[in-house]
Amino acid sequence: MKHERRSPPLRTTEEAVRLQKLLAEAGLGSRREVERWIIEGRVRVNGNLAKLGDRATSADRIRIDSRDVKLKRQRDTPPQIIAYHKPEGELVTRRDPEERATVFRRLPRPKDGRWIAVGRLDINTSGIILFTTDGELANRLMHPSGEIEREYAVRILGELPPNTLERLTTGIELEDGLAKFDRVSDQGGTGANHWFHVTLREGRNREVRRLWEAAGCTVSRLIRIRYGNIELGRRLFTGNWRPLTDDEQATLMGLAGLTVLGVRKPGFK
Repeated sequence: MKHERRSPPLRTTEEAVRLQKLLAEAGLGSRREVERWIIEGRVRVNGNLAKLGDRATSADRIRIDSRDVKLKRQRDTPPQIIAYHKPEGELVTRRDPEERATVFRRLPRPKDGRWIAVGRLDINTSGIILFTTDGELANRLMHPSGEIEREYAVRILGELPPNTLERLTTGIELEDGLAKFDRVSDQGGTGANHWFHVTLREGRNREVRRLWEAAGCTVSRLIRIRYGNIELGRRLFTGNWRPLTDDEQATLMGLAGLTVLGVRKPGFK
């Protein structure tokens, strides 16, 4: 049996941090992705199989799927962030076994690292989705403790059952716990279709659809029109992307508790 040659780590004064945080900051994936890789046995540190809770520095030799990774810290320059208008029919995944269309095929090549999706939209949902090369930023924007607001335009088929809007804002019990919208606003409509705008601060799987369905309504179309301070707008056409402006990026990172250069803001949990 051929044994892997283990190289000792280089000496460094850098403080060791949790492995998932280190790899996320290097732009290799979100913390959740890296945790999954560790659990699946895909990560080694200095020749040893990594486990959750391990700490490392950029001087350690780290391998993912038997390939050495570059641990270029991305805290000296602002991260890359783009907004993409996802059409219906595309999957938010890098590879699909059925070879269906994915969002990544339309994105530009980043200057460094790779694109990390900030959350997901299901195949039948369109609208804005953010991508960044900074895994720590992606993690903060997705984590429930960040309470980043999302806004959706929802088209409902047919008449609403009595007290529907009140139930949606006071709370409905779903299979994974109580859920509700922070706000629901009537946007009008004609015939059997009626539009509403809803906001919430969670990112549970298919939560918007499930809430309406639990209230006895049929969702015929769903579009995410805002994530935090970033709006879809009228000029970002379906299947297209755009970089954030400097002001948008600074505000978004502020919502995540970071400065533009990634420094943690005092008092942010």
